[in-house]
Amino acid sequence: MHFVKAKGILSANNGMNLYRGCLHGCIYCDSRSKCYQMNHPFEDIEVKENALMLLEQALKRKRSKCMLGIGAMSDPYLPLEEELQYTHQALEIALRYGFGFTLITKSTRVLRDLPLLHAINQQTKCVVQMTLTTYDETLCKKIEPYVSTTQERILALKKLNEAGIPTIVWLCPILPFINDTKENIEQILAACIDVHVKGILCFGMGVTLREGNREYFYRQLNQQFPGMKERYIKAYGLRYSLMSPKNTQLMNLFHRTCEQHQILHDPNMIFSYLNEFEQKQKNIQPSLF
Repeated sequence: MHFVKAKGILSANNGMNLYRGCLHGCIYCDSRSKCYQMNHPFEDIEVKENALMLLEQALKRKRSKCMLGIGAMSDPYLPLEEELQYTHQALEIALRYGFGFTLITKSTRVLRDLPLLHAINQQTKCVVQMTLTTYDETLCKKIEPYVSTTQERILALKKLNEAGIPTIVWLCPILPFINDTKENIEQILAACIDVHVKGILCFGMGVTLREGNREYFYRQLNQQFPGMKERYIKAYGLRYSLMSPKNTQLMNLFHRTCEQHQILHDPNMIFSYLNEFEQKQKNIQPSLF
């Protein structure tokens, strides 16, 4: 890892990334795309050393409370979080100033901050978002090799629900010819129902590829799925959006199942929920369990 000084920390929509780069090794990672202008090796994590100071300054200046977001470009619970605890401290700052918080992760390290997440959720709103792509553990280790497995993430979602923290699942990407099966989608949806997720985001059964992540993806296909790269090139060429041939069938299954179990599945409704700040109680001392 290496450290840099950032000029700012919050985006226009109050999102932030304390780290840049990742160590999870997911074969499909869009954050590798050249359009994001990451001028260092992807696995050499960039740490914004002044991020927490900038965050506190930004929250002090805000005229009204809002939801803060983290994890859109880099998982906030990378292994180095155990040492640096930037995400942990960002949560503490949000709690101190009464802001809501939502984060996206694939790591069960999120449970280490469960008392903080619970405290924020008592005071305002805290939502944990977690990606699930494949129910099969062996396949999971191939496409997401250095992160918590699907079963570990499902258990984390259960523990979050038991603590009263709402959860959103990202059902993506679904890789054509690899995990785009009816069985896989049914098993993931069944797990989501079992752990009472509030919503599931799915923008189609497919994956997006562009310069930077396409090359990495194809190298990994050559290693993990011999012959699959050629199948992709034949089917999709250089397209950005690679939809599964089973997209219509699987999306119908997805929407029908979510509707039956009262799970939010319209992206606009979910994003509206994630962005909506709630003030639950005033002038309280939040419990840390």
